[in-house]
Amino acid sequence: MSININSTLDSQNKFWDVNLGGELDVSTSDKLKEYLHKLADKEMLDMKINLENLEYIDSTGLGVMIGVLKKLKVGNKEIYIINPRSNVRKIFNITGLDKIFKVEG
Repeated sequence: MSININSTLDSQNKFWDVNLGGELDVSTSDKLKEYLHKLADKEMLDMKINLENLEYIDSTGLGVMIGVLKKLKVGNKEIYIINPRSNVRKIFNITGLDKIFKVEG
């Protein structure tokens, strides 16, 4: 199981564009946590996290996203979840996190 993470800074629109692929679970969540916290430390901006290529997410992965969102909320910033696959969207809906994160697409 692995996760692919890449990001770009959209300095014109002032947000981090983050793309995730693979599986976000207990074995990959620490990598994502470290990555997203480094982005927030570098520049406190909204994050648009594209989940189009994310095949799976578990509670550990959701926990990482919640932790990063809490950090961003201190600076009045948001996480936008973009293009989640139907199985990933279902997890956000079941847990009620679709009300916490801005889910689009």
